[in-house]
Amino acid sequence: MKLYRNARLYLDGKFTEPDCVYTENGRIAAIGEADLKAEEIIDLNGDYLLPGFVDVHIHGFRGHDTMRGEADVRAMSRELAKEGVAAFLPTTMSASPEATAAALEGVRAVMLNPEKDGAVVLGAHMEAPFLSAGRAGAQPACYFADPTKENWEKYTGGCENIVRMVTMAPERDNALAFIGYLTARGITVSLGHTDADAECVHAAAAAGATHVTHTFNAQTPVNHRKPGVPGAALTDDRLVCEFIGDGIHLHPDIVRLLIRCKGRDRAAAITDAMEAAGMPDGCYELGGQQVFAKDGAARLADGTLAGSTLTLGRALLNLIRFGIPAEDAAAMVTCTPARSVGNTEFGVIRVGAPAVFVRLSKTLDSVTRI
Repeated sequence: MKLYRNARLYLDGKFTEPDCVYTENGRIAAIGEADLKAEEIIDLNGDYLLPGFVDVHIHGFRGHDTMRGEADVRAMSRELAKEGVAAFLPTTMSASPEATAAALEGVRAVMLNPEKDGAVVLGAHMEAPFLSAGRAGAQPACYFADPTKENWEKYTGGCENIVRMVTMAPERDNALAFIGYLTARGITVSLGHTDADAECVHAAAAAGATHVTHTFNAQTPVNHRKPGVPGAALTDDRLVCEFIGDGIHLHPDIVRLLIRCKGRDRAAAITDAMEAAGMPDGCYELGGQQVFAKDGAARLADGTLAGSTLTLGRALLNLIRFGIPAEDAAAMVTCTPARSVGNTEFGVIRVGAPAVFVRLSKTLDSVTRI
């Protein structure tokens, strides 16, 4: 039994007065003063205690990449846990059907035999191949395909049951019908890398899409006569909007605008991190392409942003620095992303929940795994 005391717990969307929480066998055993004997006592001295982070869009971390298979996903699980990540969706890149299926097989292997004390793999996020070539970003467009059952089976290679989320362009042929096909199987559909107009976005939401991938990035822009993907996403309450809060992908004013429109329950912070995250500046790889990491940004040789080097800990601190209330910022890195993919186990502090915590200093300027 372990006791955390003098902690301001993040409960039901608010921070408590200094309180305590007991954990045992990796789970929360009790909240508040209890007649329990603790072998280890940790005094937080009034700092904030948050549930572990949940990242639903992350390609790689510390030199490892989802597309390289099981060994890399295992390493990501171990390394992300050190950063306070409780659960994540390893995210695929645009690649051949064979390479995509192999990556998914690696994700499945880690799900079946999880890393001890690692961040939990909730499933895979497929960010390809059902994307628009006009908004490819750093995704190799040569492997893009129409969303059909035949292509789905080809790219998933028998691992479709571990796919938790799919990013797709809703303007592609057969897209609306395919959204229904996926959602009927419990898969979250996210709209991204798309040339869709606002009307198409609303139609996709009506068909069952509930998510928007890295809102504002790799999609049609907002115009006062053509709202584009962001305009529709910010005003459609059926959609959760992902955002990359690194201060590079989005101006702080745009982050504030997104949160004012969606609220903390429909604004999900993601990293979209690639293997340079947690590493020094240098040359790395994403989808078989050279990526140059410098000053917090990851770019292709032509300057195109290629994922990020962000962590959710930094995203939390950035949001607070942008003027977002700490209680709202906490939701957007924990419970909101978890709920956006249908998970109710992670992102909360409650009896029976996983005992993975993040410590936020009372001065709101430091985050550590505890």
